[in-house]
Amino acid sequence: RATATGAGLAVFQTAYFAAVSATGLAVATVVTLGAGPVLIAVGARLTMGERLGRGGLASVAGALTGLVVLVLGGGDATVDPAGVLLALLSAAGYSAMTLLTRWWGRDGGTDSSGATVAAFAVTSLVLLPFAAAEGLMPHTDAPRTLLLLLAYVATVPTALAYGLYFAGAAVVRSATVSVIMLLEPVSAAVLAVALLGERLTVATLIGTLLMLGSVAGLAAGEARDARAARRARGEAVPV
Repeated sequence: RATATGAGLAVFQTAYFAAVSATGLAVATVVTLGAGPVLIAVGARLTMGERLGRGGLASVAGALTGLVVLVLGGGDATVDPAGVLLALLSAAGYSAMTLLTRWWGRDGGTDSSGATVAAFAVTSLVLLPFAAAEGLMPHTDAPRTLLLLLAYVATVPTALAYGLYFAGAAVVRSATVSVIMLLEPVSAAVLAVALLGERLTVATLIGTLLMLGSVAGLAAGEARDARAARRARGEAVPV
């Protein structure tokens, strides 16, 4: 399990940053995060029989529309075919990781913390040759600041975030997970406005509202399905 999940994570991350280098952040983000829900929805339907229904499909469409408006609203993106292919490869790695986590989590026996540690151990081994070739540590005139940044990246957006991700992906429908993960660029936009003083554009606002509405719709559908499943098993359902 750890080998497959870690390999998917390695492909996801490596191909994404290669796509950013080739075709720019905006296009790489749209293609990677946009193709992910589609690949995951198809894969979940074929392998686990998970169906989104009309409401779920509408939520996915709304989220993808919001993603495009949010990221490409400025209209200054350039498209490189090689970068697009790398972004699609990244989406495939992300989709495989999500589907595998959901597949193994259906029996309720997945340990999210253990899965996170094992997956990153495999990912580190896969990426170690590339890191050795590029240099294990970035060159900097402020090594103390670099170490603090590395510690933050390792603990918050990596260990904590992926621990929560694996815990959620094991128990929530795969397509729902993929759409919720589209909140990543929304969070980036909010932080850019709040912390970096960037201007809140109409495209940012519309894209954010579309994506938040889509995620809220999917979350409501997920809760409704969970209540229906509990009723079918004869369990008490909280009001």
